[in-house]
Amino acid sequence: MSGHSKWSQIKHKKAITDSKRGKAFTKLIKEITIAARLGGGDPESNPRLRTLLEKAKSINMPQDNVSRAIKKGTGELPGVTYEQYMYEGYGPAGIAVIIEVLTDNKNRSVADLRRVFSSKGGNLAETGSVNWMFEKMGVIRIKEDHITEDKLLEELLDFDIADITLDEGIFFITCSTKSLDAAKQRLINNNIAIESAEMEWTPKDIIKLAPQESEKAYEFLNYVEDLEDVQNVYTNLA
Repeated sequence: MSGHSKWSQIKHKKAITDSKRGKAFTKLIKEITIAARLGGGDPESNPRLRTLLEKAKSINMPQDNVSRAIKKGTGELPGVTYEQYMYEGYGPAGIAVIIEVLTDNKNRSVADLRRVFSSKGGNLAETGSVNWMFEKMGVIRIKEDHITEDKLLEELLDFDIADITLDEGIFFITCSTKSLDAAKQRLINNNIAIESAEMEWTPKDIIKLAPQESEKAYEFLNYVEDLEDVQNVYTNLA
């Protein structure tokens, strides 16, 4: 790995704030519904659903909400059909951006994205325009006060770990997607508390901007992240 995107840390903090406002529930319910639709409602045989249920528990989502989302996904309850889409583009100062969307109205999603890109100095691009700058990787986050870097290295020697970065009290462990579940389980089995474990688009290289340009870029990213249908936003901004 060539560097750690600061946006990843900002997103993590923002997710904690959003969960307190209940905003995270809406996004997670969509993901649970999709996971149940694609892989079934049994978390034992659906790893993606199992991960999402752990996430739901961590933000104290009521069990009724979780059950309804699963049943809507499996067809046991009527519900909205969400589709997954990925968009690519460039933000202010040419930062590369990947956006993952879950929506029941693709036209609305695209219109919202175009509005934000246009008003904030970016532009949506064709598929493939920026995703070559990223890799799909597993990312595990752990608070520094739960473990030392030496202990982490010791625990994860058996796995395909690409990078371990400490940023503002959080260890970011980047690994191959195939190693994510096993590495996470090893840490859990050794009583190491995990903040999150997800598959994410990570930049192969990061770019640094002057403070004023960075501020505009982060403002743009926050506007995109707050759109109704947007699930995840990734960038190569340092």
